[in-house]
Amino acid sequence: MASVREAALRRRSSPKVTDASPDDAELRELLDAAGRVADHAALAPWRVIALRGDARVRLGRALAEASGLPPEHAEKLAAKPLRAPLLLAIVATVTPHPKVPEWEQEAVAAGVAHLLTLLLDEAGWGVMWRTGPHTRRPAVAAMHGLGPNERLLGWLYVGGRPAERAAPRERGTGDRLTTLD
Repeated sequence: MASVREAALRRRSSPKVTDASPDDAELRELLDAAGRVADHAALAPWRVIALRGDARVRLGRALAEASGLPPEHAEKLAAKPLRAPLLLAIVATVTPHPKVPEWEQEAVAAGVAHLLTLLLDEAGWGVMWRTGPHTRRPAVAAMHGLGPNERLLGWLYVGGRPAERAAPRERGTGDRLTTLD
């Protein structure tokens, strides 16, 4: 088993995936681990919605509606959710709390999403986190059945990992550390 550091260094987005995908039982196991992120006041301010089959088509229609584009351009946008057999909608569920501001609750949900990408990658799945300008539009929220306190952070596009993967990009981000004494 790889270390967390090795998994993080190995992780890369898979913009193209095959038609295979994890089943709900495997997803629950991975979410049990991903849900261990730091969570001030243990609010668990997140949930994940699995979109398969026709749900991806309905999402495409909602994206097209939210875009306001003419039909000939909206058609391309509507096809985007069909790029993977499974989309995992990452939802921040924000609860008023005297010690935990909304931004922190969204950060917890984002942490779950990122840890889930590492876990999916480690399990052999291809995954890519996608967002876009229509992520928080009313038509898209309605398609997901979101409540007034819920905010969509984007989708993890998940499928089988292609036989060939690109090498991880060298990022050299250690220089972004600033030390104050």
